[in-house]
Amino acid sequence: MTRASLDKQPHEVAAMFDDVAARYDLTNDVLSLGQARLWRKAVARALDARAGERVLDLAAGTGTSSLPFMADGAYVVPCDFSLGMLREGKQRHPQLPLTAGDATRLPFADDVFDAVTISFGLRNVQDTDAALRELLRVTKPGGRVLICEFSSPTWAPFRTVYTEYLMRALPPVARAVSSNPDAYVYLADSIRAWPDQPGLARKLQKAGWSRVAWRNLTGGVVALHRGTKA
Repeated sequence: MTRASLDKQPHEVAAMFDDVAARYDLTNDVLSLGQARLWRKAVARALDARAGERVLDLAAGTGTSSLPFMADGAYVVPCDFSLGMLREGKQRHPQLPLTAGDATRLPFADDVFDAVTISFGLRNVQDTDAALRELLRVTKPGGRVLICEFSSPTWAPFRTVYTEYLMRALPPVARAVSSNPDAYVYLADSIRAWPDQPGLARKLQKAGWSRVAWRNLTGGVVALHRGTKA
């Protein structure tokens, strides 16, 4: 792991995502071998947004992840700290109320969302615990959180192959398809440094979420963690 690549300040991470905004969704599809779209569908099913609900989609990037919630009839607020991502998203999806915001200091009042979700963004927040507390703060009592994030493959032989892919295959593939391949070296490092499924569950509980559980996707490459605000 390149320790220096993880020691980035929030403005450096934001600038990195600004640089990759234009081809971000395409690059994710390529690097995930087409799994990214399946993971987004799994998130939509698990969150189960309903007509009239207010949903916060944090780290929404260009807003692609927010579209299924809107299709389900919910009022969805895509929020991201990368202005480049938001500008790209506004061009593609002008109907979405894209909002700039820091995950550790969300620009929303207490108890306003029925559901909050973040996909592949929590590990890029400098203070994970503060972000989980902020998500709890803006959620209504009885509301729910859903986190989709890279995790730890459950089968040891596959876990070894997966780690080798992150270390060896991902950077050259990123150089071929991304406008900023160094960003994907950082992302690979951040995935390897991220807590496993029980580790993230403990963080959710520590932040105040109850009824915490998780479900693995693609053999644990990705995990969906859920919780409820008591």
